[in-house]
Amino acid sequence: MAVCIGLYLIWLWRPERQVQRHTENFFHAIEHRNWEAVADFIGNDYQDQWGDDRARVLERMREGFRWVRGCRIIALNPAVQVETRRAIWIGKITLYSSDDGVMEVLDERLNKLPTPFKLEWHRLSGKPWDWKLARVSNSAFEIPADIY
Repeated sequence: MAVCIGLYLIWLWRPERQVQRHTENFFHAIEHRNWEAVADFIGNDYQDQWGDDRARVLERMREGFRWVRGCRIIALNPAVQVETRRAIWIGKITLYSSDDGVMEVLDERLNKLPTPFKLEWHRLSGKPWDWKLARVSNSAFEIPADIY
């Protein structure tokens, strides 16, 4: 029995598995608008390609998801690339809403992007579960200037 538990923990604590689980739980927290949980996933050193720091990205998410009713985030064919204390989750993200008008905008600006999103996670300590989101990028995703 101890061997089985040990093997399970080895599998569970692999960096690839931890980053995959952190990303899934991050998306679920966003779907449920649990902004305190979302904030717990984001590192203090967060900086994205659009110039947002941790405080600004949290503010933008709260504001943007206010309009997305019945939110579902689906990640298609994600992959995780791991370096020593850094991992990059790469996958196509599709965002759904129960509001048809919002879905039109999501399909136009997000769901039809040709490139995947990259979420960069940093491991903060020797603990296998201590990962924080440090950066999000997608070369094809643009935030219109009138939204800044």
